[in-house]
Amino acid sequence: MTIRVLIVDDQMMVREGFSVLLNAMDGIEVVGEAVDGREAVAQVAALGPDVVLMDVRMPVMNGLEATREIAAMGTDAKVLVLTTFDLDEYVYQALRAGASGFLLKDASARQLAEGVRVVASGEALLAPTVTKRLISEFSRLSAAPRPVDASGVGELTDRETEVLVLIAQGLSNAEIADRLVVAESTIKTHVSRILVKLGLRDRTQAAVFAYETRLVTPA
Repeated sequence: MTIRVLIVDDQMMVREGFSVLLNAMDGIEVVGEAVDGREAVAQVAALGPDVVLMDVRMPVMNGLEATREIAAMGTDAKVLVLTTFDLDEYVYQALRAGASGFLLKDASARQLAEGVRVVASGEALLAPTVTKRLISEFSRLSAAPRPVDASGVGELTDRETEVLVLIAQGLSNAEIADRLVVAESTIKTHVSRILVKLGLRDRTQAAVFAYETRLVTPA
């Protein structure tokens, strides 16, 4: 199945460059472009992309606000944040707002395509070692962390709690299954139940939740 991608960036060269790279990849099609967050929200509603490559610093409406609006729309579109710096202060806020991961703008064509495929497949924590470091760092350093309702943690079974911790550590479903010596389908079921019980959108939100409630503490 072809992954439909929307590219959002206020720089034409970036949009065109990513478009050329992605359209050259098997199973990926760029279905549209947007120059700012407001146009991105409109394009998501009109085109129904699977993945949105979202810049964070744009005029009219920034990527953070656009990500929040797209997440609130209840669509299946996954937002993959584009940033110049791996510790951009906006990236953690974007993850909080509903983004499924992030990617550096200097990523290679292979990394870009792989990132799109990973996010589209639901393995939302792109580049686990880097994303985990970013989540940990901003969880630890955030001067004013948002209040988090941790009441749902008590509804998780011991195994679900264990799976949640491993998600926050950046492990994929296959890696968690291998660690716990169970079938990958079993882990997928656990993940689905965790998201429902905690009222979360995807794996990335689950990882952020685990850090913010201190279920997992930064290394």
